[in-house]
Amino acid sequence: MFDPDKIAAAVITGHHEYDVVGLQTLFRGIPEIDAYPQNMEDFVTDTGNARSRYDVVAFYNYHLPTPEAEFDGRMKAALDELGETGQGILVLHHAIVAFTDWGRWDDVCGMTGRKPTGGAADQRMRVEVANPGHPITRGLAPWEIIDEFYTMDDPGEGNEVLLTTDHPGSMRAIAWTRTFGKSRVLCYQNGHDAQAFTNPNFRTVLGRGLQWLAGRI
Repeated sequence: MFDPDKIAAAVITGHHEYDVVGLQTLFRGIPEIDAYPQNMEDFVTDTGNARSRYDVVAFYNYHLPTPEAEFDGRMKAALDELGETGQGILVLHHAIVAFTDWGRWDDVCGMTGRKPTGGAADQRMRVEVANPGHPITRGLAPWEIIDEFYTMDDPGEGNEVLLTTDHPGSMRAIAWTRTFGKSRVLCYQNGHDAQAFTNPNFRTVLGRGLQWLAGRI
């Protein structure tokens, strides 16, 4: 049973190595959140019949083939439900560049050209607040973070950019929101490893972002 006082968040991983302890510690450190990390296969199979009951679905996966080719089409069927249930959708770091040839993921993320032409980890990046009036970013001042960037196009029309960077190698937009069907969406480029996970501003944006996605703020 989910705690009704907390936001139930499915954290979907797969096809990319990551700092398991660092990521789980990050989500456990957000008091408003009950996070349920799971591989994409478990999310698709949904043995406990919980998939439709999460408040937020957070993607931290990096599947590259279009989902029609995965799990006998069951992955596509599960992901086709996004936007229909009203669950919030978080697309975090490398999940933004997953399914690069799938138009539906373009629509979720609000951008085309999601195939990076470059990128590098362990980069010092200055993050600017582009929208200080949004509930996710209200009251935040610019900060620095050491993280991985992607070189690719910025999100297109229909998105509200919250955070930007002037790093010469990175796309300009760092975080943006949009709607997809009935769902709120937050795309957040940061989040490669513990250097980002332990950054207090990153944690603030993620925590507020999950609350915003669930309609709590």
